[in-house]
Amino acid sequence: MPELSLTTRLDTFSTIKKAHWYGLKRLGIETIRDLLYHFPTRYEDYSVMTPIAELAPETKVTVEGVVTRLSAGKTWKKKLLLTEAVVEDRTGTLRAIWFNQRFVQTVLKEGQSVRLSGKVVRDRDGLIMQSPAFERTERSATHTGRLVPVYPETTGLTSKFLRWQIATIFQKLKMLPDPIGATILSELHLPDLRTALAYIHFPKLEKHVLLAEKRFAFEEMFFLQLKSLSIRRAAADGRARPITLDPALRQAFQAALGFTLTGAQEKAIAEILSDLSGTRPMNRLLNGDVGSGKTAVAMTAMYTAAESGFQSALLAPTEVLATQHAASFDRIFAPLGKNVALLTGSLSTLSGRSIGRAALVKAIVAGIPDIVIGTHAILEDRVRFHSLALVVVDEQHHFGVAQRARLQEKAFESEDGSDATVPHFLTMTATPIPRTLALTLFGNLDLSLLDEMPRERKPIITRIAVSDVARKKVYAFIEQEIGKGRQAFVILPLVETSKAMEEVKAATTEAERLKKEVFPHHRVGLLHGRMKAKEKEAIMHDFKEQKLDILVSTAVVEVGIDIPNATVMLIEGAERFGLSQLHQFRGRVGRGTEQSHCFLFPSDGQSPESARLQALEKEASGFALAEIDLKLRGPGAFLGTRQSGLPDIAMEHLSNMKLIQIAREKADVILKSDPTLADHPLLRKALQTFEERIHLE
Repeated sequence: MPELSLTTRLDTFSTIKKAHWYGLKRLGIETIRDLLYHFPTRYEDYSVMTPIAELAPETKVTVEGVVTRLSAGKTWKKKLLLTEAVVEDRTGTLRAIWFNQRFVQTVLKEGQSVRLSGKVVRDRDGLIMQSPAFERTERSATHTGRLVPVYPETTGLTSKFLRWQIATIFQKLKMLPDPIGATILSELHLPDLRTALAYIHFPKLEKHVLLAEKRFAFEEMFFLQLKSLSIRRAAADGRARPITLDPALRQAFQAALGFTLTGAQEKAIAEILSDLSGTRPMNRLLNGDVGSGKTAVAMTAMYTAAESGFQSALLAPTEVLATQHAASFDRIFAPLGKNVALLTGSLSTLSGRSIGRAALVKAIVAGIPDIVIGTHAILEDRVRFHSLALVVVDEQHHFGVAQRARLQEKAFESEDGSDATVPHFLTMTATPIPRTLALTLFGNLDLSLLDEMPRERKPIITRIAVSDVARKKVYAFIEQEIGKGRQAFVILPLVETSKAMEEVKAATTEAERLKKEVFPHHRVGLLHGRMKAKEKEAIMHDFKEQKLDILVSTAVVEVGIDIPNATVMLIEGAERFGLSQLHQFRGRVGRGTEQSHCFLFPSDGQSPESARLQALEKEASGFALAEIDLKLRGPGAFLGTRQSGLPDIAMEHLSNMKLIQIAREKADVILKSDPTLADHPLLRKALQTFEERIHLE
């Protein structure tokens, strides 16, 4: 067999059967690197060897002795295979039993010296170990007698199997080059890669685990900052068109908006206009609370481009959101003599009027629309711009780097021949992200915060409700609001009833129940993630057009969708959502002039005294709630590890600003002397692997 490396695929090993391979793939493990970086979620401490005579019930221990008796049979009631062994040391004897583990009787032999690790319990015949891990005493400790790692598992793949594979591979893997230089590791007192992997998978002491975790957290932060700074440097190397706006025109535009801007909006606009006036391409994240007025800020930037004779494009994640933006922009821009185009999968309009897709594409390349709003349809090859100078991306987490790069290419393809320039970029998110996390994850972007609400916006009254009496009152209140011509949302955690979570109401079941039993005289709609995109669009359109009174939805309810007529938000199983997500749901109401309400129903049996739910009841600021959520649940749960791609160890250190600062300093030093990492081939290769795993805006 050829020499092993981190890129060696596991399906080339004879010990990995087809069923194992499918299980490994479910865990995202295909190569040796994937397996070695599949870190434990916790450790069972079986490091202390205890004489049998000193055992106590309800303790986790390791014992060592000789198998003096071995028997197999079936349980009387459930007819399960039962294997029982008696193990003896110099101080006494202990019984051990295993249920439905046929291999035990073939592996264990009478007279064998073994180690057992597990929990000791008491039954009517005395102390006993149930389903302990075991191995022969002459073997080095892998599953017993040490700090035993417990890994994320899947059907057919146990921690025992993973421990065995990792131990086998680790012994065979001779070469383990470290992408992080010895100088950096020495300065920070961190172990090299091989030592850190040994510490994480085969720790002798708890401090070894902590040291390994620190090393891998630094590694992820270091790569993240390298990538972030590389993007920032590449953007700075480009040249953008300078865009300026006469102060008198700016005042006239703000008057056309029809409302007074908040201090936060004024500050964000000043930062954006300053960026636009230079030749260095703007690369800014507008991080705004729900209802803080991001659209007005984006409008000002796009009006500035239009007044300078350039086009701008706004990319939205869904047709409903794109259509909503187009209507808002048209209302403001048409009286100012500016043309707004809308291009989605099924819609093409110019200044509010339907137009054929081919005709609209021709109009865009001729420079007729000043502003083009749309979904992924804008990215199609046939769509070319006349003079694209500004790109705005709404709900940036829906779009990857490749899609943003495609829009940049469209600027290069502009018909005015300015192929040497790149567009200014403004990305927006309605998820309030604490500044520490924003600087970590979006270090390549300048940051503008909208942490102030418009004065005319009424705070949403939020209440935790638990009793049947409270539920009836809430239903009566919804009935009353619908009677006034208003609408309501009902949010649930799951699509269909799950055996594992039977206490959580499923959206499909609840929609039927509400339709038949609670609101039989009202129109109830259903929205969930398993629907096709067109079905979701149709349901949201019907709700927006007031063809539905109540919308029952899972967490997919569109962020940013504007339903001014909706005044009630009811959230079932509220404790199952993060604080920031609950705040996002709450922000779907309260967008009109009427007072709005949000009711939080914990799952049956859950305490309403949840710190998170109480925080939502008292606190209206999304940024304040995000900070609370970060403290209560940690960065991993706050951001959602799957979305970011960062492993748990890195996620848990995301709020460690000192670690982030050090990682950024080290990355900056390397890039200043070696921008392409040509002199750091191992680091360059590791960074490429990192980029494939991480979704970085």
